[in-house]
Amino acid sequence: MIQCIKRCRRPIILAVHMVLVLFANYLAFWLRFDGAIPADTQRLFGQMLLWLMLIRGLTFMPFRLYQGLWRYTGIWDLKNIILGVVISTLLFYSLVHFGFKSTGYPRSVFIIDTILLIVFMGGIRMVRRIYREIWHRDYGQRMLIYGAGDAGEMIVREIGHNPFYNVAPIGFVDDDATKVGRRIHGIKVLGTRYDLSTIFKENTPDTVLIAMPRIGPAETRKIVKALEPFKVPIKTLPNLRDVLDGKVTVGQIRNLSIEDLLDRVPVELDPEPVRHLIAGKCVMVTGAGGSIGSELCRQIAALKPASLLLYERYENGLYTVDNELSSKNDSCQIHSIVGDVTDLNRVNSILAKYRPEIIFHAAAHKHVPLMELNPYEAVKNNILGTKIMTEAASRHGIQRFILVSTDKAVNPTSVMGATKRVGEFLVQGMNQAGYGIFSAVRFGNVLGSNGSVVPRFVEQIRAGGPVTVTHPEVKRYFMLISEAVHLVLHAAAIAKGGEVFVLEMGEQIKIVDMAHTLIQLSGFVPEKEIPIFFVGLRPGEKLYEETVGNDEAVKPSSVKGINRVFPGWLPGLDFLLENISKLEGLTVRGESKAIIKQLQEIVPTYQPVGLNGATCNSVTGAIPEKIDSALD
Repeated sequence: MIQCIKRCRRPIILAVHMVLVLFANYLAFWLRFDGAIPADTQRLFGQMLLWLMLIRGLTFMPFRLYQGLWRYTGIWDLKNIILGVVISTLLFYSLVHFGFKSTGYPRSVFIIDTILLIVFMGGIRMVRRIYREIWHRDYGQRMLIYGAGDAGEMIVREIGHNPFYNVAPIGFVDDDATKVGRRIHGIKVLGTRYDLSTIFKENTPDTVLIAMPRIGPAETRKIVKALEPFKVPIKTLPNLRDVLDGKVTVGQIRNLSIEDLLDRVPVELDPEPVRHLIAGKCVMVTGAGGSIGSELCRQIAALKPASLLLYERYENGLYTVDNELSSKNDSCQIHSIVGDVTDLNRVNSILAKYRPEIIFHAAAHKHVPLMELNPYEAVKNNILGTKIMTEAASRHGIQRFILVSTDKAVNPTSVMGATKRVGEFLVQGMNQAGYGIFSAVRFGNVLGSNGSVVPRFVEQIRAGGPVTVTHPEVKRYFMLISEAVHLVLHAAAIAKGGEVFVLEMGEQIKIVDMAHTLIQLSGFVPEKEIPIFFVGLRPGEKLYEETVGNDEAVKPSSVKGINRVFPGWLPGLDFLLENISKLEGLTVRGESKAIIKQLQEIVPTYQPVGLNGATCNSVTGAIPEKIDSALD
């Protein structure tokens, strides 16, 4: 039956329209004569009806009134209905008065008939659309939209036009109190964030969409905090800078992620200085298989260097990034080299063979607790490896050497931080020796790096908890890997030699707040469904990080998002090399306590800190078993 109707759809639509033409015309006569149509007028009606139906039937054809899908009826269809009816009325009027020269046909009937037919033809189409959008719609999730602005309006409009979206907007929330009570496409603005308890109690939404693509991370964090008491997934839209045409669609709705809560670096930086730095050069990246190193390789490869050397001792990481770059890049030669920065002969042979012009030194040990237990390895990789790389770079005439450093090098309390500070001293000392441009760039934790806190929390949440946090007041700077590397490249481009740059990373974020947010974004209630345990600071950890040392000053650089650090004191290169030589001997002998004291000789601001902030002179003590949160 249904298939038969589909095959005969065009004749059926034509018949429906002719019925509407007949009914509208008769109703026009009936209204004109208040329900008592005179006999001679009834005869006139009958005589002219076939001509009316013929004229209207033919006139509707060029306006394609028999072809449209009624469930998608819109303004275009209404326009064609009005034009088709009005033009056919004018043609019929001409036929009656000039063709048949009939003066008995009431002129008011032409007007009434035209209005009624437009209403009938438009109405029957709207009935089909209303049936599709309201009665014949299987709504799924009840969505509360946070933000009664342009983005929210676009989303509601698209949901209304498309039956395939399995969501139903139930209301808006907006912090502009003047919008409360108003409606957008029939959807009411229910209140502000201070009314959330009542809104959730009365409307029970299944999900919340933050439809405010212009707001920044700080405001997003406030909204997430306000939604924290409610067990509901939170979704969002892309930032308007990421949407080329300025329009947002239902298809762009995604889960809110922790990255949305971070202060983002500026994206309007001029790319030309970085392109000029890299294009056509031979560039080397140490630690190329790591989180920072691999992203450096990706962004450098996109800038079309003549060749790119991937230097890494961990073959699995090197294999992964080599495969990725080789499959996507054909603008430069990729050389994947297995090697260790602490291997002097290997480093010298590679630099002699390929003659790189720029080196980004990202190879380092970074995990604070592990380096507290293994200080000799931290010294070997972070100090001796950097010494070998800087000396080899100067020996082979490197134009530019950039050390990737960390905020943990500032007023260090850990072996890892102290060794990275010595690495900064080495870079500045080599620059003073006049062997090329040597600089360093500091930044904090990056999301998604190997062993970082976010993946660890996600694993714990998936396992049902608990989520372990070291201390309720511990804070860290966080950046996205891609954005941190973006600024590292810009810092490299403006380096004149001897600088330590520090990236602007926004506000420090409490780790416990991040844990709460991740639990909430996973659809659970923090501390009720997923508990949070505090397990105490681990050896070497601070409550909060710093970007500038006690003996340093900071000033903005010429690039937004990058500051320059000015030291109050720097060790001489001879003093530095002499003490590093002593460190090397202690490392060979594995004398942990002596290594700590020697590091303090080189870095006066280094204050070793043990568990719970107590001064720790021994680094060989065991870490409690339950201290397993992956804060790096």
